[in-house]
Amino acid sequence: MNTYERHIELLGFKATDKITGFSGVIDSVCFDAYGYIQISLKPPMKKDGEIPQGYWFDVTRLKVDMSERVVEMPNFYEGYVSEGRKGVSVKPSLRA
Repeated sequence: MNTYERHIELLGFKATDKITGFSGVIDSVCFDAYGYIQISLKPPMKKDGEIPQGYWFDVTRLKVDMSERVVEMPNFYEGYVSEGRKGVSVKPSLRA
């Protein structure tokens, strides 16, 4: 498995930022044009049903708990997700 795949495989695992203690589920991985690899953490829903905001962290700041994937990872290698057929296929129009 190459480095790119190893980072993609983190999707769905829980992680904690070593500096702030912020924790959540890894819901996105970003490879940017400047060479940074960042991970988005989505915290759990609050008891009142509010969905808190997630934040982006540099991958080197995170401690990842690889014991259990809590969200199933999409198949980016074959099938409808890899073909770009997952998500909105037609942009919604603006109402006049």
